[in-house]
Amino acid sequence: MTVDPRWDHLLLDVGLATLLDNGVPYGAVEHGAIGWRDGRIAFAGPVAELAGEPHDLARHVESLPGTWVTPGLVDCHTHLVFASDRAQEFEQRLEGASYEEIARAGGGIVSSVRATRAASEDELLRQSLPRAKALLADGVTTLEIKSGYGLEPDAERRMLRAARRIGEELGIDVRTSFLGLHALPPEYAGRRDDYVSLVCDIMLPSLAEEELVDAVDAFCEGIGFTAEETERLFKKAAALGLPVKLHAEQLSDLGGAALVARYGGLSADHLEWTGDDGVRAMAEAGTVAVLLPGAYYALRDTRPPPVDAFRRHDVAMAVATDLNPGTSPLLSLRLAMGMACTLFRLTPEEALRGATVNAARALGLADRGTLAAGQRADLAVWNVRHLPELCYWIGGNLLRESWVGGERVLL
Repeated sequence: MTVDPRWDHLLLDVGLATLLDNGVPYGAVEHGAIGWRDGRIAFAGPVAELAGEPHDLARHVESLPGTWVTPGLVDCHTHLVFASDRAQEFEQRLEGASYEEIARAGGGIVSSVRATRAASEDELLRQSLPRAKALLADGVTTLEIKSGYGLEPDAERRMLRAARRIGEELGIDVRTSFLGLHALPPEYAGRRDDYVSLVCDIMLPSLAEEELVDAVDAFCEGIGFTAEETERLFKKAAALGLPVKLHAEQLSDLGGAALVARYGGLSADHLEWTGDDGVRAMAEAGTVAVLLPGAYYALRDTRPPPVDAFRRHDVAMAVATDLNPGTSPLLSLRLAMGMACTLFRLTPEEALRGATVNAARALGLADRGTLAAGQRADLAVWNVRHLPELCYWIGGNLLRESWVGGERVLL
């Protein structure tokens, strides 16, 4: 049997934002071509450097002048699987209630816990799929989804199984993070140590054994869990060979960024209150700073993360939606990129790198996020003339098409 040596697909006459560090903004190739075979990029560069006639090189050839191709977007921090919503809390905040006041009155995360515990796995999938599809419709090709609204073994398992099924249904890569230390469930009031023991000694090992966990996360805050409780979880994760990440310094500085860096963490997320010690620790460990402008916007925060310090210390910055029912009901990573520019003063190039190569790094994925031979053929094709438009336009549909592992995304 003769094997056809040609590429599966070739796009011609496109701009390429390769995001390679080649001294050119965006790693841009103005008159480019990109071809792939068996789910991997075979060529990404100037049309003039193609080693033959297009139809001799690939079975399917498309010319798409007036478009730009970027790596597929990576949403590296979401709480996408949940039941119901918390629109009423949005109204309460507008009437003057703080996030902490709502949480301490039985709202916040605990209200999502009640609804999620009552939902079956199929119901969680039914409610969550439209949210995932909305992200894909705006260029996302890889998703991270956290648990953390179950807070007991069976409900956490249902959330993580629903997350895995989203990836299967949509044909995308979904990475899961176990967030058992998200909030103290009501039935453990006054018994914090018992709940931490449940998470560390029973829930995490059993869910990891079922291969439902790709990383371990926690909410290290005054209304969440202490640094000591978080470190106990990190030690268990390390024993199981699982990478860690952390919700750190969103509302106060408890040393979470330095803690997760000490454990070689993939990322520290939020970071509005991170001090110089935390920034330096992240720089030394290579821990990615995940910026979440959706929560900053929804909570009407006024203290942005220390972006200039991250730049000075060469800490990679990612951008994610933090899609969740209470503090960031954000269904567009491209909009999060624009918000990161407007609210945090990232440049459009920093924002795009933050939603691609740096976001992939925050998930421990080295095979995507740039356009280069050998990388996964995860691509987004945009109807824009200039790359800053991806952050400039507020809303609207700029995506022409996207590809995951060389397969066209169909929604």
